[in-house]
Amino acid sequence: MTNELDIFMAVPSFKEEDVRDKTVVVIDVLRACTTMITAIDNGAKGIIPVENMDAAGRISQSLDSPQYLLCGEKDGKKIEGYHLGNAPLEYTPDMVEGKTVILNTTNGTKAVKKAVSAEKLIIGSFLNMNKVVEELRTAEESIAIICSGWRGRLSLEDMLCAGNIVYDYYDGDLPECMPDSVNIAFGLYQKFGDDLEGMIMQSSHARRLHDIISPEDITYSCKVNYTDALPILEDGMIINRNGKET
Repeated sequence: MTNELDIFMAVPSFKEEDVRDKTVVVIDVLRACTTMITAIDNGAKGIIPVENMDAAGRISQSLDSPQYLLCGEKDGKKIEGYHLGNAPLEYTPDMVEGKTVILNTTNGTKAVKKAVSAEKLIIGSFLNMNKVVEELRTAEESIAIICSGWRGRLSLEDMLCAGNIVYDYYDGDLPECMPDSVNIAFGLYQKFGDDLEGMIMQSSHARRLHDIISPEDITYSCKVNYTDALPILEDGMIINRNGKET
């Protein structure tokens, strides 16, 4: 494979020009990307990612209220007045099927909005690992993997997920002269990939979320190849490229 590949460890670590015209994967394991993939897999019509509550409010006013859900969190907690927070297991078929989800999160949706200059933008997590890697193998452009992190800082779970993508993309044989971030993610996954849930449960973000969400949400977020859904961004909305028909 000849595609250049790089990893950005948190939202502030990249600029718009770093991802322009590239195939980009945005990762936020805990929890925005896991939530987006779940909502899409369970029949959501689409997801509109926004950067803040003001943007979410403006968009919600322009939509037919029975057809949308206003969702998201601030500092990990559901925003008062929103239909749903950012816990993926809340996004059941009964809640989201046929609905447009307006999603506002602390880290993941900000990463998506910052990367809109990409040629193709994919939402990735452990849940749809195989589909993400399959899609990357068809890419003609350079590849960038963006870890959303937490408030501008590295998150262990996102780097593990990025390492999983790189490991599978290169069939476990990393080429020489890769960027440091790629080498770090690859080595992290090599060392801890056999116990993803155990490692992620020890991460700073999982501990931060301990009193906010159920342990089941974190366990669910660690499931590998749970779905064939492949959410991609098209004209400002995240839609399903594969998997169940919506």
